[in-house]
Amino acid sequence: MTKPTKSRIVAAIDIGSSKIATLVSQVAQDPVTGETSVNVVGAATSESRGIKKGQIVDIEEAVEATISSVEAAERMAGYNLESVFVALGGAHIHSQNSHGVVAVSREFIVDGEAGVRDAVGMSGVRLEVDTHIISAASAAVKNIKKAVNEVGVEIEDLVFSGLASAESVLSPTEKELGCVLVDIGGGTTSIAVFIDGALAYSGVIPVGAKNVTNDLAIGLRVSLEAAEKIKIALSSKKPKDKEEDDEMDLERLGISEIRKISKKTLLEGIMRPRLNEIFTMVRIELEREGLANRVPSGAIVTGGGAETAGVVESARRMLSLPVRIGVPGGVGGLIDDIMQPSFASSVGLLLYGAREMPKESLTSFTKKMKLPSAGVFGKLIDNIKNLLP
Repeated sequence: MTKPTKSRIVAAIDIGSSKIATLVSQVAQDPVTGETSVNVVGAATSESRGIKKGQIVDIEEAVEATISSVEAAERMAGYNLESVFVALGGAHIHSQNSHGVVAVSREFIVDGEAGVRDAVGMSGVRLEVDTHIISAASAAVKNIKKAVNEVGVEIEDLVFSGLASAESVLSPTEKELGCVLVDIGGGTTSIAVFIDGALAYSGVIPVGAKNVTNDLAIGLRVSLEAAEKIKIALSSKKPKDKEEDDEMDLERLGISEIRKISKKTLLEGIMRPRLNEIFTMVRIELEREGLANRVPSGAIVTGGGAETAGVVESARRMLSLPVRIGVPGGVGGLIDDIMQPSFASSVGLLLYGAREMPKESLTSFTKKMKLPSAGVFGKLIDNIKNLLP
């Protein structure tokens, strides 16, 4: 007799500066192979309000916008959400590599033997660990928690948005050889560097796709809404577009301030300088950390800003690396509208949640770590955690 397939609900909320995305998935485990599948059963977005550069500046507006997104996703999925995984971003994010603290594990060293990815079950008398610690401003974290709780759901875990995006767009080979993920959001750009399969550096720079929109609005003397329409139209190239047709008819976009303008003027004169600035800042971060020559797999650009015209060319020029656009993968179900760079973080949250949420339906990975540890390895972990301040 075939065993019934076990399944559970995993949901994600990505609270960004441009939009708030909510995804609901059904995570099932094959009773024969044990393989896990993630199928999206609900997806919704709402326009972001009360959020600036990844941080909540108006709780009430942020809650209203989040409720709109969550309720729409719940209706589509047919579930009332109880808990969610939430992406955390913003310029307040900082990171550092450390030795001897159990956090985001890079590798373990048992009796001086380095390169151990999983020390469970190994024998030894001394356990060390190299970790990558991601920290955030407590006020920003409290605001996120308060906003989500007021929506009526509990937070399973907070995940750095760059790490979440990496879950959905990077291949194991890219992580192993060395690569840099550049997640361009509305107000900020997240960076995540992987070397030897582990996270080696993460950070956030306070410039994003909205800065490109602002530049267009100022340069053309049009409203922000009109500038956004122009940016989207330029970035949505159709196969029928002729390269020699440089003139852009703005009246067709419903913009009355200007009738026609040169596409080259927009791309080369206004948009490219800002894109070059973003990738120059990324390069400076890589050089400062000594990682510029350790990412042969190149740069993977994702996030809503990855859809901006000219982004690949600017990345190649400023970083001197191979560049590709990162499109999320690894999930099935209702994916037609979410298989685009702007959903990389929210899709990654689902994959992270499917992996980290205990199959016994415990509330979160954090709570699972608080359970009593068993055996010699468990005692070693407890001793290391006791060293934390």
